[in-house]
Amino acid sequence: MAHPIHQANENSPFGDLSREEFYKKHHVLHQEKFMLNKQNMKIFTQSWRPANTAMAELRGLVAMVHGYTSESSWVFELTAVAIAKARLYVCALDLQGHGYSEGLSGHIPDIRPLVDDCIQYFDTARDDHPKLPAFLFGESLGGAVAMLVALKQKGVWSGLVLNGAMCGVSSKFKPAWPLEMLLPVAAFFAPTWRIAITKPIASRSYKEEWKRKLVAKNPNRRSYGKPPAATALEFLRVCEQIRRKCHELELPLLVVHGEDDLVCDSDSARLVYEKAESKDKTLKIFPGMWHQWIGEPKEGVDQVFGTILSWLQDRTDKDLIDSNKLYVKM
Repeated sequence: MAHPIHQANENSPFGDLSREEFYKKHHVLHQEKFMLNKQNMKIFTQSWRPANTAMAELRGLVAMVHGYTSESSWVFELTAVAIAKARLYVCALDLQGHGYSEGLSGHIPDIRPLVDDCIQYFDTARDDHPKLPAFLFGESLGGAVAMLVALKQKGVWSGLVLNGAMCGVSSKFKPAWPLEMLLPVAAFFAPTWRIAITKPIASRSYKEEWKRKLVAKNPNRRSYGKPPAATALEFLRVCEQIRRKCHELELPLLVVHGEDDLVCDSDSARLVYEKAESKDKTLKIFPGMWHQWIGEPKEGVDQVFGTILSWLQDRTDKDLIDSNKLYVKM
């Protein structure tokens, strides 16, 4: 199945089509709404499903979590549409401070409220589709969030896909030694100070220049700039937490990562794979690829997306067969 990024251009992920025309062309139904979270913040949510498939014929549910400086729309939603076309119900939300959701732009002093938002929305989606095997899909920072959701909801999810996940920050991307050591002080006294501790993310994520231009032209994209001090410190803390707790992962696991990822360390992703207790786990480190596989040339995009889609299809089919066997026995 061809990924929709191949029909995009540097001005729009939908090419020369409107968003509505794009959905119609791909036979996908789209819904969006706002959710009020536990902090009384408005969180933007959306979903996609195949238009020509009855609800009873859906194969599974995929809950997607985007990365830092991204959101659930624009380029990210192209993968959601591609997955939905495979008879899967897909749902996603804008994390706090991203996209249409409320919150200070890019400010994440504590990861836990984001995890709680995901659980709140994804629980609703799963309740609406109780018979479907449900999978988490996390990209970059969203990979860390998805792992924390899976660790908090053990036994709930049928599988976890980690796409360039933030299991560890690359040594080529981390702040220089003096700044890293001073980060806790900066985070305490000036948590929103956007200190120059990292290099621009987009320039290190998307290999093709026209895709970097496409990302920059996102009308929903906030002006993130450099991460605030408290956010940078929280990222380092989250990576350490994941290293300590990833051995508790027991659900089916797919880890895909670019070997030349200069944002999120591929060695840390390999460590998560090796330490996870999952009996069904797969690791794919793609030589020469950067942080965002969707930013690679066509061959790379097709290779990685094919790996992800095949993995999901194999496990949705297995889960549906097992569920039917259990239903017959009951």
